[in-house]
Amino acid sequence: MKKIVDKEYLSIVQDILDHDEYKKMNDIKHHNTTRYNHCLKVSYYSYKIAKLLKLKREDVARGGLLHDFFSDRTIYHDKAIEKVKLYTIEHPKLAVENAKKHFEISKIEEDIIRSHMFPVDIKVPKYAESWIVSSVDKILGTFEFGKKASHKLGYAANLYLLLLLNMLK
Repeated sequence: MKKIVDKEYLSIVQDILDHDEYKKMNDIKHHNTTRYNHCLKVSYYSYKIAKLLKLKREDVARGGLLHDFFSDRTIYHDKAIEKVKLYTIEHPKLAVENAKKHFEISKIEEDIIRSHMFPVDIKVPKYAESWIVSSVDKILGTFEFGKKASHKLGYAANLYLLLLLNMLK
């Protein structure tokens, strides 16, 4: 992703991007990128969609950045099944706790973070803003994983996201 120059978006999220604890996600691999870059993409694309739909773009931008804001360096590395549990069920709870520890978050932001793994996790998104972030996360995750596993799958996910954005205009 090219450097984001959208001044309105950056004014909403700059405090998170500048936070020392958040910057540590640059060192955590996520699919074929870093967790920092993944969250930035999810946040920015979700923000653009929310803006087009006249939804709460601030909550979407911030919740999108924080949806995977957790550290997995010391937990569950011994057992494969526990690691799977972390990445499917536990990490949204950990991300909410971490977000609340370092930032003030709204109810919508909390729901975005907590429910972004639906339908893998049973926490159903309550708000349209939460559905946007969850959907964009799935699309970009497929793209990122697709780059690692197969370029064709990644291109399909990217095309799908572009079509979705164009349909909303």
